[in-house]
Amino acid sequence: MTRHGTEGYAAEAEALLRQSESIRFEDLHAGFLDLIPPAPARVLDIGAGTGRDAAALAEMGHQVLAVEPTAELRAGGAALHPSPRLAWQDDGLPELARVVALGQCYDLVLLTAVWMHLAAADRGQAMPVLAGLLAPGGRLWLSLRHGPVPQGRVMHAVDPAEVIAQAAAAGLTLLRRRETGDTLGRDGVHWTRLAFARAL
Repeated sequence: MTRHGTEGYAAEAEALLRQSESIRFEDLHAGFLDLIPPAPARVLDIGAGTGRDAAALAEMGHQVLAVEPTAELRAGGAALHPSPRLAWQDDGLPELARVVALGQCYDLVLLTAVWMHLAAADRGQAMPVLAGLLAPGGRLWLSLRHGPVPQGRVMHAVDPAEVIAQAAAAGLTLLRRRETGDTLGRDGVHWTRLAFARAL
């Protein structure tokens, strides 16, 4: 996520670590688990936060690069989830310059609760970057938060139709769309979860 989109996260890192780790990967991503590629796959978790998703995928036998621009979350996540199959990287959208410079392609790219932190211009710039990081047949998962914005945070309203159109323009096909409630039960918060695929 862009640097300005991470406002409020450093100060609340300890609480966010507890909150995020209280949610099971399998519960949050129910309805999409069958879209995880067979292990060992190359996985990129952008805006990885505490590393909950990255660690779960590493435990499944995947090689995971967790990208997190907030140093406090990155350090907390690395301490919580030590694994030889999980590496951490400081980087952010829309450019993901350090990740792109690695020259790797990934079988699965996740952006869990990230996309709404990007302003419209950044979203338009980021989608082709994400598509370019996917291996042939690779999959991209996005979740979009809708509802009230917590005090001190930067979030933008995002129309799922916009995301689907941007993905299509970048050569990605929509595989699945689900509308879900909030796992933490927050008032007025709901989610759109999307999965895309790059052609073989």
